[in-house]
Amino acid sequence: MSKKILVITQNFYPEIGSAGNRMKNIFQLLIDQGYDVKVITTEPTYPNKNIYEDQAFWDDDSMNQHTEKIIRVKVKNRKYSRSIINRLFYYIEMAIKMIFYILFNRGNYDYVFVTSPPIFIAMVGLLASVRYRCKLILDIRDLWPESLKGVGVFNYPFIIYIFKQIELILYKKSTQIIVNSRGFILYMQNAGISLKKITYIPNAARESEVVSKDEETLGFNVVYAGNIGLAQDANVLMNLAYELNKHEINLSIISYGMKRKELVDFVNENKLSNVKIIKPKTRKECLNIISQHQVGIVTLNESEVFKTVLPGKVIDYMTCRVPIVAAVSGNTKDLIEKERVGFVSTTRDASELLEFILTLYKSPNLYNEICSNCTRFINEYFLWEKNCHDLINIIENKNFKLEKAEVF
Repeated sequence: MSKKILVITQNFYPEIGSAGNRMKNIFQLLIDQGYDVKVITTEPTYPNKNIYEDQAFWDDDSMNQHTEKIIRVKVKNRKYSRSIINRLFYYIEMAIKMIFYILFNRGNYDYVFVTSPPIFIAMVGLLASVRYRCKLILDIRDLWPESLKGVGVFNYPFIIYIFKQIELILYKKSTQIIVNSRGFILYMQNAGISLKKITYIPNAARESEVVSKDEETLGFNVVYAGNIGLAQDANVLMNLAYELNKHEINLSIISYGMKRKELVDFVNENKLSNVKIIKPKTRKECLNIISQHQVGIVTLNESEVFKTVLPGKVIDYMTCRVPIVAAVSGNTKDLIEKERVGFVSTTRDASELLEFILTLYKSPNLYNEICSNCTRFINEYFLWEKNCHDLINIIENKNFKLEKAEVF
């Protein structure tokens, strides 16, 4: 008899972004392995609810045939990108509705798999594991509430202290903790969590998504794909757009998020004809656009917590065989430099980023070498078909444990 797994997540198909894509792939691969999986989630709202009125986002027939396995709680229609206080109320309402479903549902499960942030959903997962008397797998995609301090908009010491105590309880009560960045491991060890309890399963690509192009693409174009929010350094991106315009290098920005309008206004005010702003696209469309470019841009604010993360766009660029030029530090910087998949600016200066881009433009042999490194690294470490076996090892109680907290 197959094991029954309850997945609890805010972000899920057809939502765009790393979180929704991660949970969709975990759901699909567990079902493919014969597990009985049910999901509790919300109606798609990230980055906003309106874009999902377009049926193009509901484009995966393999997901559409499993609607009976997906329970969607309804939350009042609030714009996802409003103030942090409004977003907290959104999270709380969502958590309460999920709790009501769990309390009145008589399901029987072997595992609860819950992903965080937000931490409120992780708390729902803990309650569900108690309610169903089953094991809890806690999936950590970001260090919360540390990331709240990192973006600089929520730093009430007493509330942060309460959240940190809840975070520690969640770590201790879980059967196993999964992290999507090795940068989180030391943080958890410092909190007293044994390394044996932690498994590293990064965001990844599907084998069918990996680009193996060798043909030349006309022109030399730069792309930024993903959220432009509080964690991303929008100023670096704006300054780079201005510098690229001087050199007549095109920049495509596939974006959403709180800082998107600020970026659009900057482009219009400075009449940057080289910049093309593209509305959010499905994952398939987004990867197709990225693959038509020669450089992918990554920016993160210079905050201690962001040294631990690995942005999903880094993996997407490598999937598309696109070299990376980044203004980052910590874990992401180490990966890019160690595996030679791009360049990192330590000064976060747009002029230095421009020099890296021009270096790739003027050095075809170096460019091709980095492209090959991207494909090699994705195939070795960042394929869902391979990495999901680590989750299956947990479910089947096999001995798969990290031996050391190496970083890449």
